[in-house]
Amino acid sequence: MRGDRERLLDILEAIEKIEKYAARGRHVFEQDELVQIWTIHHLEIIGEATRSLSPELRTRHSGGPWTKIVGMRNVLAHRYFGIDPEAVWTVIDQDLPALKREVEAILREAEKA
Repeated sequence: MRGDRERLLDILEAIEKIEKYAARGRHVFEQDELVQIWTIHHLEIIGEATRSLSPELRTRHSGGPWTKIVGMRNVLAHRYFGIDPEAVWTVIDQDLPALKREVEAILREAEKA
Protein backbone atom coordinates (compact mmCIF):
# COMPACT_ATOMS: atom_id res chain seq x y z
CA MET A 1 0.00 0.00 0.00
CA ARG A 2 1.29 3.44 -0.91
CA GLY A 3 1.63 5.83 1.97
CA ASP A 4 1.68 9.59 2.35
CA ARG A 5 5.35 9.88 1.41
CA GLU A 6 4.81 8.12 -1.92
CA ARG A 7 1.73 10.21 -2.64
CA LEU A 8 3.61 13.41 -1.90
CA LEU A 9 6.39 12.27 -4.23
CA ASP A 10 3.73 11.57 -6.89
CA ILE A 11 2.53 15.16 -6.49
CA LEU A 12 6.06 16.53 -6.86
CA GLU A 13 6.73 14.41 -9.92
CA ALA A 14 3.52 15.59 -11.59
CA ILE A 15 4.35 19.22 -10.79
CA GLU A 16 7.80 18.81 -12.32
CA LYS A 17 6.30 17.30 -15.47
CA ILE A 18 3.89 20.23 -15.76
CA GLU A 19 6.74 22.71 -15.19
CA LYS A 20 8.66 21.12 -18.06
CA TYR A 21 6.04 22.27 -20.57
CA ALA A 22 4.83 25.35 -18.73
CA ALA A 23 8.35 26.73 -19.11
CA ARG A 24 7.61 27.10 -22.82
CA GLY A 25 5.12 29.81 -21.89
CA ARG A 26 1.45 30.56 -21.89
CA HIS A 27 1.29 31.00 -25.66
CA VAL A 28 2.46 27.42 -26.23
CA PHE A 29 -0.01 26.15 -23.66
CA GLU A 30 -2.88 28.02 -25.33
CA GLN A 31 -1.96 26.91 -28.85
CA ASP A 32 -0.86 23.30 -28.31
CA GLU A 33 -3.67 20.88 -27.51
CA LEU A 34 -1.19 18.14 -26.57
CA VAL A 35 0.44 20.39 -23.99
CA GLN A 36 -3.00 21.17 -22.57
CA ILE A 37 -3.91 17.47 -22.35
CA TRP A 38 -0.50 16.64 -20.81
CA THR A 39 -0.97 19.35 -18.21
CA ILE A 40 -4.54 18.39 -17.38
CA HIS A 41 -3.55 14.74 -17.03
CA HIS A 42 -0.85 15.63 -14.51
CA LEU A 43 -3.20 17.95 -12.62
CA GLU A 44 -5.54 14.97 -12.33
CA ILE A 45 -2.67 12.88 -10.96
CA ILE A 46 -2.03 15.59 -8.36
CA GLY A 47 -5.71 15.50 -7.42
CA GLU A 48 -5.77 11.71 -7.13
CA ALA A 49 -2.62 11.65 -5.02
CA THR A 50 -4.02 14.41 -2.81
CA ARG A 51 -7.32 12.56 -2.40
CA SER A 52 -5.34 9.54 -1.19
CA LEU A 53 -3.37 11.41 1.47
CA SER A 54 -4.25 10.35 4.97
CA PRO A 55 -6.73 12.46 6.93
CA GLU A 56 -4.01 12.80 9.60
CA LEU A 57 -1.58 14.43 7.17
CA ARG A 58 -4.24 16.77 5.79
CA THR A 59 -5.26 17.75 9.32
CA ARG A 60 -1.64 18.27 10.44
CA HIS A 61 -1.04 20.47 7.40
CA SER A 62 -4.42 22.13 7.22
CA GLY A 63 -2.94 25.16 5.48
CA GLY A 64 -2.64 23.11 2.31
CA PRO A 65 -5.30 23.56 -0.36
CA TRP A 66 -6.22 19.85 -0.25
CA THR A 67 -9.97 20.22 -0.78
CA LYS A 68 -9.52 22.64 -3.68
CA ILE A 69 -7.03 20.32 -5.37
CA VAL A 70 -9.39 17.34 -5.19
CA GLY A 71 -12.24 19.55 -6.39
CA MET A 72 -10.24 20.69 -9.40
CA ARG A 73 -9.36 17.08 -10.20
CA ASN A 74 -13.07 16.26 -10.23
CA VAL A 75 -13.81 19.14 -12.59
CA LEU A 76 -10.97 18.16 -14.92
CA ALA A 77 -11.94 14.50 -14.92
CA HIS A 78 -15.65 15.00 -15.52
CA ARG A 79 -16.21 18.23 -17.45
CA TYR A 80 -14.32 17.12 -20.58
CA PHE A 81 -15.19 19.88 -23.06
CA GLY A 82 -16.10 22.39 -20.37
CA ILE A 83 -12.55 22.85 -19.08
CA ASP A 84 -11.43 26.47 -19.03
CA PRO A 85 -7.81 26.70 -20.27
CA GLU A 86 -7.51 30.13 -18.61
CA ALA A 87 -8.33 28.61 -15.22
CA VAL A 88 -5.88 25.77 -15.82
CA TRP A 89 -3.10 28.22 -16.71
CA THR A 90 -3.84 30.25 -13.58
CA VAL A 91 -3.37 27.11 -11.48
CA ILE A 92 -0.09 26.34 -13.26
CA ASP A 93 1.22 29.87 -12.93
CA GLN A 94 0.00 30.84 -9.47
CA ASP A 95 -0.93 27.76 -7.45
CA LEU A 96 1.56 25.04 -8.37
CA PRO A 97 4.67 26.86 -7.14
CA ALA A 98 3.12 27.26 -3.67
CA LEU A 99 1.92 23.65 -3.64
CA LYS A 100 5.40 22.47 -4.60
CA ARG A 101 6.94 24.42 -1.71
CA GLU A 102 4.31 23.05 0.69
CA VAL A 103 4.88 19.43 -0.36
CA GLU A 104 8.66 19.82 -0.20
CA ALA A 105 8.36 21.27 3.33
CA ILE A 106 6.15 18.39 4.46
CA LEU A 107 8.66 15.87 3.08
CA ARG A 108 11.58 17.65 4.78
CA GLU A 109 9.67 17.68 8.05
CA ALA A 110 8.94 13.96 7.74
CA GLU A 111 12.63 13.21 7.12
CA LYS A 112 13.56 14.96 10.36
CA ALA A 113 11.02 12.98 12.40
